[in-house]
Amino acid sequence: MLHELEPVVEDNLNRHLVLAREWFPHAYVPWSRGEDYDGPLGGRAWEPADSTLPEVARTALVVNLLTEDNLPSYHRQIATLFGRDGAWGTWVHRWTAEEARHGTAIRDYLLATRGVDPYDLERSRMAHMSQGYASPHEDDPLHAIAYVALQELATRISHRNTGRISGEPVCEALLARIAADENLHMVFYRNLLAALLEIAPDEAMRALRDVIADFRMPGHGIPNFARRSRELALAGVYDPRIHHDEVLLPLLRHVGALTTPGLSGEGARAQQEIAGLMARLDTTARRFVARREEHECRRLVRAGA
Repeated sequence: MLHELEPVVEDNLNRHLVLAREWFPHAYVPWSRGEDYDGPLGGRAWEPADSTLPEVARTALVVNLLTEDNLPSYHRQIATLFGRDGAWGTWVHRWTAEEARHGTAIRDYLLATRGVDPYDLERSRMAHMSQGYASPHEDDPLHAIAYVALQELATRISHRNTGRISGEPVCEALLARIAADENLHMVFYRNLLAALLEIAPDEAMRALRDVIADFRMPGHGIPNFARRSRELALAGVYDPRIHHDEVLLPLLRHVGALTTPGLSGEGARAQQEIAGLMARLDTTARRFVARREEHECRRLVRAGA
């Protein structure tokens, strides 16, 4: 299967290299706002009042950064699955090099602006990276391609929405730049997924169904991830409505998953199950939005009181 995909990988790698724009993390960091922290350099200890970011934006930035920090584990997985030779190997290393900029830039921004407690941030990084990362389908390239096609789009949206709620132009510009990388990565994997639906439609459809059914963001091992995810969902950074409307639905439509012809019995069943999953996710999203609106109404009433 990987051998059959090699020409598609090469075409999309060449496309990516033409479209990818060179950029430099240091250019997006307001270094002049920085100062020494307490410790060996005898600087000033961090205080919550130092950060100009809303609390939910700080939470989102930390979640995004800690997710990016696990890059060594992600690289190990795709290098093992896709190999290090030919177009596949070139892509694996190029993707890793581009992703490495994201964690560097976000961390430098947060430290220079005193956006978060650096001690808490480092302890969380150590805890998260010490766990590593392993996909539930880490031995199957089809599942991996289906997963990253969804995950890259979800990550792009999370970065953009984090920048939007930050209320800080420098932060928003940085995250928009990172999101542009993630978008190109998504397009690469989305095109591979579309090719798989032509080369091996039954197997690709089953993989896509499995990924949709148990999708989790790669940062799910971050300390207090469930609580932080609820906070970000209430703020509209990433929620069930976004997951359904802005991630799953556009991807499925683009690759034609719900209209792929010529499926066998098992592939056709997987296609029907995807339609059922989407219907249930839509119901979940509607309920979530209703609960969020009720939550916001109660908050406004309490604030008025």
